[in-house]
Amino acid sequence: MARDVPLERYRNIGIMAHIDAGKTTTTERVLFYTGAIHKMGEVHSGTTTTDWMVQERERGITITSAAISAFWSRNDLRYRVNIIDTPGHVDFTIEVERCLRVLDGAIAVFDGGNGVEPQSETVWRQADKYRVPRICFINKMDRVGADFDMSVNSIREKLGAHPLVMQLPLGAEEKHQGVIDLLRMKALVFKDAEQGSKYEVVEIPPEHREKADEARARLLEQAAELDDALMNKYLENEGRDITEAELRRAIRAGCCALKVFPVFCGSAYRHKGVQPLLDAVIDYLPSPLDVPPVKGKDLKGNDVERPTRDDAPFSALAFKIMNDQFVDTLTFIRVYSGRLEAGSTVYNVFKGRRQRVGRLVQMRAQKTDELTECLAGDICALVGFKDVVTGTTLSDADAPVVLESMEFPEPVIDLALEPKSQADLEKLQGALQKLAVEDPSFRVKLDPETGQTIISGMGELALDIKVDRLLREFKVEARVGKPQVSYRETVTREATQSHTHDQPIAGKAAFGQVTLKVTPNAQGKGNEFIDRVKTLPKEALELIDKGVHEALTSGVIAGYPIVDVKIELVAAPWSDQSTAIAYKIAATMAFKEAVKNAAPALLEPVMKTEVVTPEEFMGDVIGDLNARRGKINAMTPKEKVQIIDCEVPLSAMFGYATDLRSKTQGRAAYTMQFGHYAQITGPAAEETLKRLRGY
Repeated sequence: MARDVPLERYRNIGIMAHIDAGKTTTTERVLFYTGAIHKMGEVHSGTTTTDWMVQERERGITITSAAISAFWSRNDLRYRVNIIDTPGHVDFTIEVERCLRVLDGAIAVFDGGNGVEPQSETVWRQADKYRVPRICFINKMDRVGADFDMSVNSIREKLGAHPLVMQLPLGAEEKHQGVIDLLRMKALVFKDAEQGSKYEVVEIPPEHREKADEARARLLEQAAELDDALMNKYLENEGRDITEAELRRAIRAGCCALKVFPVFCGSAYRHKGVQPLLDAVIDYLPSPLDVPPVKGKDLKGNDVERPTRDDAPFSALAFKIMNDQFVDTLTFIRVYSGRLEAGSTVYNVFKGRRQRVGRLVQMRAQKTDELTECLAGDICALVGFKDVVTGTTLSDADAPVVLESMEFPEPVIDLALEPKSQADLEKLQGALQKLAVEDPSFRVKLDPETGQTIISGMGELALDIKVDRLLREFKVEARVGKPQVSYRETVTREATQSHTHDQPIAGKAAFGQVTLKVTPNAQGKGNEFIDRVKTLPKEALELIDKGVHEALTSGVIAGYPIVDVKIELVAAPWSDQSTAIAYKIAATMAFKEAVKNAAPALLEPVMKTEVVTPEEFMGDVIGDLNARRGKINAMTPKEKVQIIDCEVPLSAMFGYATDLRSKTQGRAAYTMQFGHYAQITGPAAEETLKRLRGY
């Protein structure tokens, strides 16, 4: 089947930002102006297209990423834009991570009154990780305190990026009327009465002309640095002969190469600046053909590439699993090469077997449109596809390939669940299994001592949403315990330990002797196992490795996982009486004894926290943070408020929202995200251990 839109006119983009910067509102306006929807919804009234979950509409936040396709015409050509609206709350940062992995470009939305905020930095770093080209949209220019220059400077200073200002706001706060286009040197005035669907292109008002001329000169200078031919023209007569088409071409190349990030502005809520933003998506963000071919490995471990062509061998990455109570399991995939037809067979690299594809659908948030096939560059969903997890590669069985998967952060907070009845127990286990497949950062385990089910996630809100879904979506009644911090353990000095196992196993003689050396590893580097012996049979070495890794899951202080430890196998004599299973047992015991002798320590998650408070409450807020063992890194004045940048242990932040409101008459706000694990020292260590051990 022929494409309805050529691949060079595809744009696979995400919309990302800090919470409350206006992502979902911007998405809603984009869908309206492209004709994908015929009535604009609003976040505050719970009627937006992409925030379709009950919990999203009640809380006014995006929880799960939603995919939707739209079409936009530019210079009489029709373009297909696949849009993914991502969450802004730090608890759901995993949603951003897995979407950026499969996108070709992104719109980074910033609040015009606050510029770069903490979660803005997180999602920006995630986009850097996957080398995703971005354009920036300074939103909320109609709000009191909106400051375009400050926002652009914060992109430069906080993100270390190179913003390329393409527009200036035409007025700010209540005087915001539209934008000044620095390429055409025209003003675009939007009409509120027509929901911004039409705008006038007029001459730049005299009071804005001087600033526009200065900004245009800077734009020409920056654009000239992106292209040698353009630089020659610029040096000849300061760019007066440079055409609009030449500028667009140079800026597009610079944006796709991540050298510059074009900056636009407006107010999505007031319907200003969205159509020029859509034009910018077409003009500057890459098509699937503009990004390098996806790289992977064949089953022998050799490097391979898959070109973005319909006639290439099929390859796709499953980047999101969603349980839909009406449609069955939905597996979202990005097709990198080849074509996939409904009813055909693909090779599931994760399971190592062929699987039949039943239905294919195009997503429109929670609604679906049937497809007969998916082509290279498409984002679509498989219905009822089993045995797939996030990051699974699907490929042609005759040319299997393993694409680079995704790494997900470890959860930092635990919650205990107890079903209210035996019937609820069975439903709970099934529901938690489905939720765990959906969210790679969500973990489920059984506490062997209490028999409670322990769920772990990235924050209180994330777990609160999961519990709410258990009750509403899966109809499971359960008692919920208080949130608990997910601690870790490590060692602080070197220790070497030997252990000999010389007892029969299943009636047969079994001998194994292992000597291990454990040393602290660099913070955040993880655990390493190194074989210094090099002469053991492969089976014995694999079982020693397995025994050590099993022991790493439960520390000697309070049973938490052990992290950042280097384990070296320094001796393991092999004889005729030796058995591999005995070496596993010996390795497990040697490791536990070595850890006990290596000054084990308890680690706690420390959160990067930003508190914005009126100046008159500054003393109370800092005093409270110090009492919570907080470390103040910086204090930045901004108008009549102070921004406090600090690091605080997660265990001290439960209930902080209520305490902060009471200390500041409800006028302060804070955001926090996981920073790192740090050793607990002093009286806090003793108190924590007493609490964990129950005395």
